[in-house]
Amino acid sequence: MENLKEIVSKFEINENIADVKPMGEGLINDTYKVFVDGFEKPKYVLQRINNAIFQDVDMLMDNINKVTTHLRKKNKNTLQFISAKNGKLYHFDGKKFWRVMVFVPDSITYQAVTPEYSYIAGKSFGEFESLLSDMKEPLGEIIPDFHNIEFRLKQLRDAVAEDRVGRVKEVRYYLDEIFKREEKMTIGERLFREGKLPKRVCHCDTKVNNMLFDKDGNVLCIIDLDTVMPSFVFSDYGDFLRTAANTGAEDDPNLDNIDFNMEIFKAFTKGYLEGTKGFLLPIEKENLPYAAMLFPYMQTVRFLADYINGDTYYKIKYPEHNLVRTKAQWRLFERAEMKL
Repeated sequence: MENLKEIVSKFEINENIADVKPMGEGLINDTYKVFVDGFEKPKYVLQRINNAIFQDVDMLMDNINKVTTHLRKKNKNTLQFISAKNGKLYHFDGKKFWRVMVFVPDSITYQAVTPEYSYIAGKSFGEFESLLSDMKEPLGEIIPDFHNIEFRLKQLRDAVAEDRVGRVKEVRYYLDEIFKREEKMTIGERLFREGKLPKRVCHCDTKVNNMLFDKDGNVLCIIDLDTVMPSFVFSDYGDFLRTAANTGAEDDPNLDNIDFNMEIFKAFTKGYLEGTKGFLLPIEKENLPYAAMLFPYMQTVRFLADYINGDTYYKIKYPEHNLVRTKAQWRLFERAEMKL
């Protein structure tokens, strides 16, 4: 770990670095615990930024800095990043980008998606949006068109037009069903163009395990701020329910396992409406059921486009994996559509 110690030394840390050890199982960034002399527990966290996904590292860290600074001004707990000796919030070693943040002691995360934790998640992410609703400094769109359904449908049309591996014929049913609902499912983008729907500062990766809890079960802070950017509130609301309210797996081959869990939906919605009380517009509230349908719809579009393109984006475990994912997400969409 000598090389990692050397990287940590590039940041404004005055203590002697005793050890650097791997931490967690992050899918996007490599993360390490940093120990210093005189402390048994980790003092800092070292993380490699995945600049293949987050290509504008300056924008990424500027977004995070603006958000955490705004939250601290309101006396809210948030992640604290350490400046590098070059004055930036990251260090570039010639090949990789790195950042360091203060380790949050005695904190835990939960993986379980229960009505109780869904309510807490709804309230916490709603409060997060509410606290940032008066931010004056603009944020950059770190992943352009990330949750833009019109863009995703265009990608699907392009895939169909090219049909590079000859798979369009076998998925015609799903294409017909998707495009039959296109007008209904693109209402958010149309309302935005009409000036009726605003973009907010959103987290854009709302999961139960993106909250830190103390030992008494209280939320300490929201973490994983890489995707914080301007978006419709539908992003934070709908993306959580796409995974949390699914009674099956995202790639469940047995469609009978898949349903839209209304208990999770009700619990998350109750918390979210409490957390956003006073700042959501009526048009945002009345379209929350649309948001719950939008995200399984959008993920169906993305999986299907990748399948038609020959599996170039998502990692697959077997040749039909993206087709199985498509069918599973479509079943979830249908169940949500039926119930909402």
